[in-house]
Amino acid sequence: MFWRFNFYTLVWMLIILALILLPGRQMPQLGTSLLSPDKIAHTAVFAILVLLMIIGFAKQQTYPRLRNMAASYALILSVGYASVLEGTQIFSEGRTIDIYDIVANTLGCGLGYGLFLAIYKW
Repeated sequence: MFWRFNFYTLVWMLIILALILLPGRQMPQLGTSLLSPDKIAHTAVFAILVLLMIIGFAKQQTYPRLRNMAASYALILSVGYASVLEGTQIFSEGRTIDIYDIVANTLGCGLGYGLFLAIYKW
């Protein structure tokens, strides 16, 4: 039952992993400020991740604690995932750790939580 509701979250996480680990020479240079298209994309990708994760955790019945605290677990896991992925970029050719990426990813996680509240709670 858990995977039934979290399948799309897992697929989205794998897509993020593939995109973040692409060699740097295959990625267009879009700027480094927080308002660059690159950072907006990071924010959007992680907002979608958190939204999918909260919904999946809340709908599953296998782990009651996870269901009851879906938003908290989704935020912790997604920020952790974003940070770990950012750290793994040192192993990809032409990629480096960027503090602005971490900030954009974290803002995206918060935005995803806000979207969840706007859609399902208000």
